[in-house]
Amino acid sequence: MNVDAIAKYRNYLLPIMDSISIIFGYYFMSVLITDSFLMHPTSAVTRNEILISIVLAIMVYQVVFRLSKRYTNIIRYENNQDYILYIVLSLVSSIIVSLIEELGLHMINPSIKLNLIIGLLIGIIMLSYRMIIRYLLLYDVANKGINYTVENPKKLLIVGGGYSANDIIKTLNSTLKGEYHIIGIVDDNKKRIGYSVAGVRIIGNRNDIVKICEAENVDEIFFSIVNIDNKNKKEILEICSKTNAKVKVLPSLIELITEENLYQSLRDVSIEDLLGREPIELDNHNIKNLINDKIVLVTGAGGSIGSELTRQIMLYNPKQLILLDNYENSLYDIELELKTLHPNNDIRAVVANIREQKRLDAIFDKYMPEIVFHAAAHKHVPLMENNPTEAIKNNVFGTYNLVNCSDKYKVKRFILISTDKAVNPTNIMGATKRLCEMIIQAKNRESDTEFVAVRFGNVLGSNGSVVPLFKKQLAHGGPLTVTHKEITRFFMTIPEAVALVLQAITYAQGGEIFVLDMGEPVKIYDLAKSLIELSGYRLGEDMEIEITGMRPGEKLYEELLMNEENLHETNHKKIFITESMDFTMEDVEKKLDMFREIIDNEHATKDHIKEVIKNCVPTYKEPEEVNGE
Repeated sequence: MNVDAIAKYRNYLLPIMDSISIIFGYYFMSVLITDSFLMHPTSAVTRNEILISIVLAIMVYQVVFRLSKRYTNIIRYENNQDYILYIVLSLVSSIIVSLIEELGLHMINPSIKLNLIIGLLIGIIMLSYRMIIRYLLLYDVANKGINYTVENPKKLLIVGGGYSANDIIKTLNSTLKGEYHIIGIVDDNKKRIGYSVAGVRIIGNRNDIVKICEAENVDEIFFSIVNIDNKNKKEILEICSKTNAKVKVLPSLIELITEENLYQSLRDVSIEDLLGREPIELDNHNIKNLINDKIVLVTGAGGSIGSELTRQIMLYNPKQLILLDNYENSLYDIELELKTLHPNNDIRAVVANIREQKRLDAIFDKYMPEIVFHAAAHKHVPLMENNPTEAIKNNVFGTYNLVNCSDKYKVKRFILISTDKAVNPTNIMGATKRLCEMIIQAKNRESDTEFVAVRFGNVLGSNGSVVPLFKKQLAHGGPLTVTHKEITRFFMTIPEAVALVLQAITYAQGGEIFVLDMGEPVKIYDLAKSLIELSGYRLGEDMEIEITGMRPGEKLYEELLMNEENLHETNHKKIFITESMDFTMEDVEKKLDMFREIIDNEHATKDHIKEVIKNCVPTYKEPEEVNGE
């Protein structure tokens, strides 16, 4: 009978085959073990008992198997758990048969031990032909499935010899037959070398990747290890980048929990894979105590940081969440997302401009927020260099307005999202953010509200960052643009940065600037080079990196700490506190008066604005002074 017939008639075929197995099991074992069928003088009785046992067993097995829905299983997709269940159900059925024989039929020689042995044999027989049928079905699918007629299949090397590699190989052999020629597997477990996974040999470890790729002209590398620390992942990917092969990676184990087809989960290498940062551990209990059942307001709620703040804040069940933003489209998107995920929570979207004091007064008076996260800001350095008054209006006076409202309406805690560009700034954006830090530290000295700031570097994937730009440039065939070959930046993922912000504020007492550990600084040029190579391109041949020159206000190296600041540790290894600077609101108001004159006069020159900034922010320097140009 062919496999099509097996699939079509399995509802009838399997119960018949199971019944034949039962007949064979009882007859064979009765003859083999009791010996009574051939030699016992009362063999006629024994024959009747065997016949009764067979009929009874067929009935019991059919009931048990149908109740457990074994006949509704699709054999092709059965697994080890199903196979174990067949054995267990056979043993259970055999026990039921013995009990009926002894208690119901009062048979002369019922034997639970004999029935258990017979049940085990029947279970093994059932399991065996089901496995044969499964193999025939899978073999038939592999031969009838998608069969690409590729003259030159891609040569593939797989990194990692675990379960994921096994599933990927099976998928390639069944649905992408002929598309790939698998050269082999590399695995760091030396004991596995020489063994095979799904018929593919393990031919080396990570140190052999470059040699194998060169010798075999490998086209693609599949990184199939999902349960690996980020440091090792980064190291292996760096080795892969030295080859000419395009690299695809499986996401982390958590991302794969709901994914059945591992091959479809393979994705291109992302910059996050190259950073080698370990996952962050949080004290969720303290964060929950801070946010749970509180009214929380987030400014810039539609932006990269603001939207992620709202997502993570909702995990701690605030009493009410107010989303404040001036850009209605992004505000609408995050409101819709949060209300879909948290339909029973009180979420309010408010369109407002933080420059307008009266509008903010009305919002604070209406909602009475207890915690304010201030993420709204103009952050794009070159744009703010060319539009300095807008940076001052939005960043400095927008923060000033929010600080005054928070003090007036008795906000418990105010958190400013700051930036490493506020440290020894060389641009107007950074200088305005430094002024924001000065405002909150000065206000904290005279207010019951606890004003704090959290300072961190670049976040991957944020609006205007280098990562989306690189991805677009790769998609368009390059070149990738870098402003200077030596330029370095600190990087962190958006969820990681926001998680640390939430953790940091649990340590706040007021007046602190929290500094996040951003890890090692990364050269942008090296990042671009690795991304090109791991995408299967050759630098200088298939894809170029173009050095465009430093942009206005840009410096080569960012810092997280000024010379006059000292760091103190917190209970979290990635969060530090700077010493508070000695500012008063009287000092700050004098500085703000200078800026009021500037924004009242839209004709102020950029040079004049910079002179005022130098007077107000003593650590401000021209980029040439810092970059050594």
